[in-house]
Amino acid sequence: MVVDDHPMWRDAVARDLETAGFAVVATAGDGPQAVRRARAVVPDVLVLDLNLPGLPGAQVCKEVVGAQPAVRVLVLSASGEHADVLEAVKSGATGYLVKSASTEELIEAVRRTAQGDPVFTPGLAGLVLGEYRRLAGEPAAESADEPEVPQLTDRETEVLRLVAKGLSYKQIAERLVISHRTVQNHVQNTLGKLQLHNRVELVRYAIERGLDDG
Repeated sequence: MVVDDHPMWRDAVARDLETAGFAVVATAGDGPQAVRRARAVVPDVLVLDLNLPGLPGAQVCKEVVGAQPAVRVLVLSASGEHADVLEAVKSGATGYLVKSASTEELIEAVRRTAQGDPVFTPGLAGLVLGEYRRLAGEPAAESADEPEVPQLTDRETEVLRLVAKGLSYKQIAERLVISHRTVQNHVQNTLGKLQLHNRVELVRYAIERGLDDG
């Protein structure tokens, strides 16, 4: 599904994606319309602009992902401002691409987003991970009262460690000599145990526990 308030841009993105073999199940031109249509069609990937009339893109992302955690959101925005990137990710976006990206980069980003890989315009991934490291360094309030951490299997922990290092599912599968589907299953099981919603939250969880350093 493609959401953008500029009809020519929205139609061009939809056309490029359809030409590449994707099924564009819906488009929308404002925030409220985007939320309604996303809930109706439940797309695998929502390509979302941030600057929308009626409801900001970050809020659209929060409402759609909150109601349907399986929907993956790729923000496609003219803004590369750090605050916009961080707000989008905190709202549940899986990836963030600026509109200066080429058609090939967009198509690859949508394909990877559909697989659950976090995709960012070069330079922005480091920003997001840096923010998570900063948050991980802040003392957690009432940590002594936190419930016991769910137990992960050795293989789930191994997969989580590689996710935190930034490897794609395909790279993890090759590293551990298992199938891509098995990697996805381990990640889904881990998300369920930890009560997290997407891979970006999973990376943050792993960084907070130093799993990316091993």
